[in-house]
Formats: sequence, C-alpha cells, structure tokens
Amino acid sequence: MAPMNLPEKLNSLFRAPPITRPRMFLALAIAVAADGLQLLLGPLGWAFIDQAIDFVAMILVSWVIGFHILLLPTFIIELVPVLEDLPAWTACTAAVIVLRKRERRMPPPSPPDKPVIDI
Repeated sequence: MAPMNLPEKLNSLFRAPPITRPRMFLALAIAVAADGLQLLLGPLGWAFIDQAIDFVAMILVSWVIGFHILLLPTFIIELVPVLEDLPAWTACTAAVIVLRKRERRMPPPSPPDKPVIDI
C-alpha cells in the first residue's frame, strides 16, 4: 500500500463525516454544554477558563460533525467580553448541521456537456 501524500492527509482531516442523528445530538450537546458552562461561570471564568472551554468546544464539535468555516468566527466571537454571553456555539453548531444536511440533499453537479463540433 502506498503512503498518502500530504494533501490527501490534510483532505482527510477536513472531510466532514456523514451527518447522523447521534452525531447531531452529540454536537449540539457539546455546544449547549460549552455555552451553559460559560454562562454559569459568568465573569469569574473570563481569565483563561472561557478560552479553554471555547478551544475544547471547537475541537470536539469539529471532530463530531467535521470542520466548517463557521466555527472560526464563533471562536473569535467568544473572545469578545459582551458577546461571549450569547449562545454562539449552539447557534453555530445548529447552522453547520443545517448546512451539512442541505449539502447532502443536493444532487451532485452534473458534468458539463461536451460541445459538438461540426466539421
């Protein structure tokens, strides 16, 4: 068996797994737990605990439903003191799940027709 080259390895890391009900529920549970824990800690958790919760939430949600570009702004929003109280992880995770389900329902694009050349 030939070893995988670097682009194939990176591609496999970012490939989204199929969205199943258990994956959806687990991802939402992680997001709700992260948002709830941050809300319970309030201003006491702002030092480094909130950032650790955000980092763990991003890694776990990415692992369960696959990485999506929407996770990056959510991670940044959670660093802003006033905006961190919003349930950003829950909203973003729900949005990613909806987008992934929509992608799965869409038929693959058909190949373009070959042009006919009359001679």
